[in-house]
Amino acid sequence: MATRDQPLSGAIDFPRVSNPDGWDLILRWVILLGLAALAAIGLHDQIFSPLAKVAESHGISSMIYRPSILWFSMGFLLVVFRTFLWFRYRPHPHASIDDAPRMTVIIPAYNEGAMVGNAIHSVAAAHYDPRRLEIIVVDDGSTDDTWGHIRKAAAVHGGRVKTIRLDRNQGKRAALAAGFRLGNGEIFVTVDSDSVVSPQSLLALAGPFGNGRVGVVAGKVQVYNRRQGLIPRMLHVRFTLSFDFLRAYQSTFGTVYCSPGALSAYRASAVLAVMDKWLTQKFLGAEVATGEDRALTNDIMRLGYDSLYQQDAQVFTVVPDNYRKLCRMFLRWDRSYIREEVRFAAIVWKRPPLPRAIALFDQVITNLRFPILSGAMLLLAIAVFYDPLTLPRLLVSMGLISFIYSLYYLRSERSFDIVYGVLFEYFAFFSMFWIFPWALLTVRSKGWLTR
Repeated sequence: MATRDQPLSGAIDFPRVSNPDGWDLILRWVILLGLAALAAIGLHDQIFSPLAKVAESHGISSMIYRPSILWFSMGFLLVVFRTFLWFRYRPHPHASIDDAPRMTVIIPAYNEGAMVGNAIHSVAAAHYDPRRLEIIVVDDGSTDDTWGHIRKAAAVHGGRVKTIRLDRNQGKRAALAAGFRLGNGEIFVTVDSDSVVSPQSLLALAGPFGNGRVGVVAGKVQVYNRRQGLIPRMLHVRFTLSFDFLRAYQSTFGTVYCSPGALSAYRASAVLAVMDKWLTQKFLGAEVATGEDRALTNDIMRLGYDSLYQQDAQVFTVVPDNYRKLCRMFLRWDRSYIREEVRFAAIVWKRPPLPRAIALFDQVITNLRFPILSGAMLLLAIAVFYDPLTLPRLLVSMGLISFIYSLYYLRSERSFDIVYGVLFEYFAFFSMFWIFPWALLTVRSKGWLTR
């Protein structure tokens, strides 16, 4: 795999989106049988019996143990419900080149170096009528050679690429806003400067906007530097599950919570309607500098639009290859998650009745995991002290649950890389447990935490 400073040519072998087949049917049954096996184990108390004994002997059953079991049971029902919605997901038909709407692609860049050229070339090479495709690249006050790479790439494509250079670094929102103001498209598409899009992505993103209810369409993010170490390999599986499972099932009820900055499409009229408020967003009195993608998704859903996921719209992005960079990325994401979950709690009531009910069930169970798991960790520590065998039992249970969850990955890619999905669960449990609590304590921080 090419590094992030190498040219695009030959760097990416864009995979085709596979259609349902006999393998897909077999995989569905394997997943359902795996979930049934988990339910049977849980009903026989083989997972929770050591914790139950410790809890009851110390009189803390009602405080920690019983809420944990209730949450696990509800969470299991949520996974089953998500799975059946996931079975129903299908990518939306693409727009055709002849009737595709006018589109503006905005690429914000800051100290990106040569990779921004790859991003520009990939968009210019996409299958789209060039008369209806506008490309705008915004240099957000870079201090390295990014502007030179932007001008060089723009020159290759003649007048097809417009460039903007901000006199100082103002942040990603300001860079995107500069592109939004200049753009003439009916659809605005954002592409990160460390990412390359597949040729069919733009037509795939345009397709769902034929429905007037659609305001946001999320693309599928995959890992550009997948072969560069253990962390990128684990993140490749993690990203696939985050998009081809989580966002896929969310799309079935028109409520994809976060459309990613790496590749998203927005109805231009909706963006312009919320842009001023989006640019000046505050949380607990502090100006918000990060999480612009989820914030914009929330703002557009507040107007009453649906947000969808388009599996066929693929983008490959550079991810961290070491622990420090990985933690910075997840810390930034978790701060955004906390802020936007608070905002979504008000927005969800504006959704139609069925999507509202599904989203409420989904979000309540999902967010209860934070306080309940914190209490369960305390109970686990006590249990390990009195019964050291509790820890290996926990590790085996984690492996079983994460393996079944990683099976969802096989529907997208039939690869032994599923092993990295299991590894990531152990890696995150032991080395990244501190990130969410720290994000909660520092949620007002303005730090961008870039690579």
